Amino acid sequence: MIKTTLKIDGMMCGMCESHINDVIRRVVPDAQKVKSSHTKGESTFISEQEPDGDKIIAAVAETGYTVQSVNTESYTKKFLGLF
Repeated sequence: MIKTTLKIDGMMCGMCESHINDVIRRVVPDAQKVKSSHTKGESTFISEQEPDGDKIIAAVAETGYTVQSVNTESYTKKFLGLF
């Protein structure tokens, strides 16, 4: 699994976060745990494969926002078992 963090300029409210989440889900079909924060100016999600950063940047730009950076890192699922 890969965790991707996008630094995004231009998000001002909860609707902006929703627009970005929709774009990510459309461009990265296997995206999970998609979260955006206008206060932090970032979006995060996890996926099976490393996403195409250029494709994400172009799709986000179409909605009027600017991606400042795309960072990926390995993601391991945290196990919170009862035993």
